Amino acid sequence: MNTSNKISNKERIAIIEKSAKQVGKPVVHAILIIVVSFIPVFLLTGQEGKLFHPLAWTKTLVMASSMILAITLIPVLMVLLMRGKMRPESKNPVSNFFVRLYEPVLSWCLKWKKTVLTVNIIALVLSVFLLTRMGSEFMPPLDEGTILFMPVALPDASNAEMKRILQVQDKIISSFPEVKNVLGKAGRINSATDNAPISMVETIVLLKPKNEWRAGMTKDKIISQLNEKLQIPGVTNGWTQPIINRINMLSTGIRTDVGVKIFGQNLDTIYRLGQMIAGELKGIKGIADLYPEQITGGKYLNIEVNKDAIGRYGLTTDDVNSIVQSALGGMNVGQIYQGRERFSVNVRLAQDWRGSLDDIKGTLVQTKNGPLPLSDVASISLKDGPSMISSENALLRGTVLFDVRGRDLGGTVKEAMQKLDKTLTLPKGYFINWSGQWENQLHAQKTLELIIPVAILLILLILYFTFHDLRDAFNTLLSVPFAFVGGILMVYLWGENLSVAVAVGFIALFGVAVETGVVMMIYLEEAMQRMVREKGTAVDVATLRHYVLEGAVKRLRPKLMTVCVALFGLVPVLWSNGTGIELMRPVALPMIGGMVTSAISILLVMPIIFELFKENELKKYGSIKVKDSL
Repeated sequence: MNTSNKISNKERIAIIEKSAKQVGKPVVHAILIIVVSFIPVFLLTGQEGKLFHPLAWTKTLVMASSMILAITLIPVLMVLLMRGKMRPESKNPVSNFFVRLYEPVLSWCLKWKKTVLTVNIIALVLSVFLLTRMGSEFMPPLDEGTILFMPVALPDASNAEMKRILQVQDKIISSFPEVKNVLGKAGRINSATDNAPISMVETIVLLKPKNEWRAGMTKDKIISQLNEKLQIPGVTNGWTQPIINRINMLSTGIRTDVGVKIFGQNLDTIYRLGQMIAGELKGIKGIADLYPEQITGGKYLNIEVNKDAIGRYGLTTDDVNSIVQSALGGMNVGQIYQGRERFSVNVRLAQDWRGSLDDIKGTLVQTKNGPLPLSDVASISLKDGPSMISSENALLRGTVLFDVRGRDLGGTVKEAMQKLDKTLTLPKGYFINWSGQWENQLHAQKTLELIIPVAILLILLILYFTFHDLRDAFNTLLSVPFAFVGGILMVYLWGENLSVAVAVGFIALFGVAVETGVVMMIYLEEAMQRMVREKGTAVDVATLRHYVLEGAVKRLRPKLMTVCVALFGLVPVLWSNGTGIELMRPVALPMIGGMVTSAISILLVMPIIFELFKENELKKYGSIKVKDSL
């Protein structure tokens, strides 16, 4: 605004009102585009939905509030505060510095349009190539600060042996200087929701603060060293974290990162298939803690009553069963009351009298002619059977469990699936499903693949209603694929895998990139309006380029501010530490890289495409059509 001549208060307010109206509608539409771009996040379900819905709601409400303030409060503040002598844009040293850099670059790009567009297309193709080389996972592993050690022994391990193993393991773990406390348990707790057998151990390892660790130590190194020290024959180690383990167990029934579920009608066949699958998966890079669930191998005490023998001694089957129950299983003989609580009194032989098969055979059975050993009236033996029977959807189920370390989850599972497809032949009526984090990843991927195209179409529709021109809408939307270039490059260079968190970062990036493109398009269209007012129909290609340059260059500062505000808020995340940063960094990475490349695209490519469209219009109609207002 030229302030060399004094203007009246009425004229000043009129100028502010006109400026506010000029950007008001596009700003509202730009905010609406950001809200629409978050639709895929709102439609996420399951674990990923619970995790990112608060982020989506927070950003949506903040953007809605900022939109209301932008069209109501800001114009009022401009009237109150923008008074006195004001410096024109040309007197701003910061703006002048960037204009002097930008103007010759844009002039060169407008001169060599095909070269610039070719370079950008090549960059887009290279980014797609990098995308195919990146790993994938459901969610970045969140460091909970605690390790959960879950070894599994053979199903027939005794209570005494599991107690010994647990003590040895806890002693080895506690010897590490990074370990603060160790607490382990074998078997289940007194809860119907915990069906763990006695052969399964859960040990929680609390770690000291990282500043007390040995130099160069990381959590992965600690787990690797612990795993080497805890190699006990007959025990398969498993490493995870307490919270994610419970989430996995509740959502998929798998306590490791990935599991292969085997469904069928016969436990022996399922067990055999599990062993075959484990043999095929062994040796695949990334697979660790491979463990086929031990369906068989449980030891059962089998007591079969000899009816001829009990007949000779005047006994019945119920008499023998009663002795077995009271001696071995335990018989309720009364109750104890403590306030409102009741406890059953259960009586059976002491452990020393039923600790071996010979002791059980010697259990006395009272007859009319005196006591007899139980072995005289029943055959007593140990038999193998299922250690635990699992079912799902009315079918028997077995599992092959494994964790993924040193490689991305998606690549590991895909290689494993390809190998099993080639080598495994399932009997009729049997099938397998891949579960765990892979199941969650597929679910989130399908949701995003369905919703993101719909969101992009909605954004294009909003842009059309903003500019009333499909070409301008398409030109503005081109900031999305070029933002994709920087986002992919940043994620690739940082070494992150593609995940739901990265996808959320791209979704947020697309909305902000389009918003910046809207700002550029506003000023390009304003330059066209000024050109028609000043030159009328006497417009040639040189004149068109002059006004395109003016529209892009003269209002450089608001475009740079739009980009820089987003970058300045995100860059500190790259070097932040603390709980949850593993999840926030993948969200920020594509936004940081994408904002840089989308800014380059908006500042250089968008004016080129805009000029191409206007040149074509000039050749076709002999004049440039402009809109009265946006």
